[in-house]
Amino acid sequence: MSLDNPAQIILEAKRLVESDRRSEIRLKANGGNSILIVCDPMKEPEYIAQLKKLLPEEGFILIDLNECLLEFVTHHKNDIIESYDLLQSTTHEIFKAPVGEESPDLFKEIIGQIQKALSQNKVPVLINSGSLYGTGIHNIHIMENEFVMSAEFPLIILYPATVEPDRIMFLGQYPASKYRCMIIP
Repeated sequence: MSLDNPAQIILEAKRLVESDRRSEIRLKANGGNSILIVCDPMKEPEYIAQLKKLLPEEGFILIDLNECLLEFVTHHKNDIIESYDLLQSTTHEIFKAPVGEESPDLFKEIIGQIQKALSQNKVPVLINSGSLYGTGIHNIHIMENEFVMSAEFPLIILYPATVEPDRIMFLGQYPASKYRCMIIP
């Protein structure tokens, strides 16, 4: 498979999701239920265009994490400003509340979007995941969510990263987890 051909890579992910061999995903994902499509950050717009072109709306829903972040900030602007002043050393808690806290957070909203797609019997596809950089929300948090792990359909994540010999670097900056997902480079 050519790493420079977004259409071919996306069609491979689509084939896996639509095949009777979805168990192959769980096997290669260490029991997880996610597919990580790794793309060069500079080619992400090309991948998104191909996802929109090649994945039929009747079977897939693109969840734009840029839009989720903007909507969250718009609806919770005053709370975010107040929380930022209080949590200066742990600002990531603004976007992903500690376990047990019931405050609104971006992570819960993303999981809610994934649940909505799955309840419509559609495969959720996360795009613009670079918008999560600095929020404290990492792909592993989403992939290990109980709902994602037990869903009938896998989650697909378009993941802007550089590939090094022994690791994947999210946006070329942060080591990414390769656990709980099947990677399509």
